[in-house]
Amino acid sequence: MDVNSLQRQFARIGARAQVSYRDVRRMRGPVALDIAHDRLGELFDIQVSRDASPHVEVLQVEAQQRHLLLMTRSETDEKHKFLCGHDERHWFVAAVPEKLAVSTVRTAMEALKPVEIQRRQDQLRVRPKNRNRRRNEAFIRQGEWFFVPFPDLNVNQHLVLTNEPLRRGGGKPHMVEFLYRSGGETVYVCRQKPNGLTQDGYKKLLSQTPEASHWRWQIFRRNPSVYVKGRVRHADHATIELHGWHQVSMNTETQAAAMQHVAFLD
Repeated sequence: MDVNSLQRQFARIGARAQVSYRDVRRMRGPVALDIAHDRLGELFDIQVSRDASPHVEVLQVEAQQRHLLLMTRSETDEKHKFLCGHDERHWFVAAVPEKLAVSTVRTAMEALKPVEIQRRQDQLRVRPKNRNRRRNEAFIRQGEWFFVPFPDLNVNQHLVLTNEPLRRGGGKPHMVEFLYRSGGETVYVCRQKPNGLTQDGYKKLLSQTPEASHWRWQIFRRNPSVYVKGRVRHADHATIELHGWHQVSMNTETQAAAMQHVAFLD
């Protein structure tokens, strides 16, 4: 791995990068990426296992967009790709789903869009130069969240929540002025069953383990359709105002196996 070459490629998008070597026992894989901070500000921290000797290279740079596509390859030839760039106020790293053929910044950005967003772009014939803007005819985007107008939504006003978080994993939430959930599957969650049980699974557990009824269960909806309107706020992004109800979709980063190698969460 040519560290100087990597740093020069990151410099082309106006970023700094460092390579730090770690004990493999303290890592979830041979490579991990993070956004670090020092006295000069943010920089990309490429953490590499001392023992695994992975290959890391930049596949393409879009200097004007301030984005590049990074690929890592392990000794077993396992490949992962990451979109690294700048979005509004800060640098970011996004793992790209492995099931899609990606070789450029443009194709990586498309791969990070949910299928329904890609279809809507095609239906509305959004021009290629506008497809990766934060606002176009198909959607409004803030960070990893896409918002699509849904003007005909029939809302039960009693179920509308105010000042609700949109959150991916343990990242900082995007706060939404008004939020409404519809559909989905009822799941029962507690400390002993953090991934949740369906209603049938919950009943079966109680019949087999009666003491489980005292496990402080909470009821949630899994995979509901989510709609929002009003202001959407996040410390790292400009506040957006959604006039009327919009359906929410998250980018596809969670579908990437490489997600486990990204320490950064906004």
